[in-house]
Amino acid sequence: MGIEIVKANLGNAAHAAALFATLNAYASDAMGGGKPLPDFVRENLATELARRPTAHVFLAFDGAVPAGLATCIEGFSTFACKPLLNIHDLAVMPGYRGQGIARRLLARVEEEARALGCCKVTLEVLEGNAVARSLYRSCGFDGYELKPETGKAMFMQKVFA
Repeated sequence: MGIEIVKANLGNAAHAAALFATLNAYASDAMGGGKPLPDFVRENLATELARRPTAHVFLAFDGAVPAGLATCIEGFSTFACKPLLNIHDLAVMPGYRGQGIARRLLARVEEEARALGCCKVTLEVLEGNAVARSLYRSCGFDGYELKPETGKAMFMQKVFA
């Protein structure tokens, strides 16, 4: 049948279930933290994302079986005075890895970003995730810097308990 990439309709129960199943598999993986997501996420994720008009979710399906996802959130580049699209999650189910699904999801995200008039697509990746870093580089992604002498941007966070 082949893999189909669709823009998720988060009001569709099958799409909501695929979103959670794929994200939970990613969270349970070493590169996702190694822990399954809590029930709160299972019960609320699709609804909360659907409430945000700047959220864009793309799902890869093998028939009715979820194979991958890209969860994106629009941002805004003040320097370019244009929107940007941040890939918050890019995940492929373990049994589907190595088949080009992530590359196809990235292409679909880029297509959406261009349609939205975005100036760029952004993402974060763990330093130790050599496979993902290689994929991203091969798709044209690189570290962000304004000038070499000030260095590359660092992703930081402050977690609220």
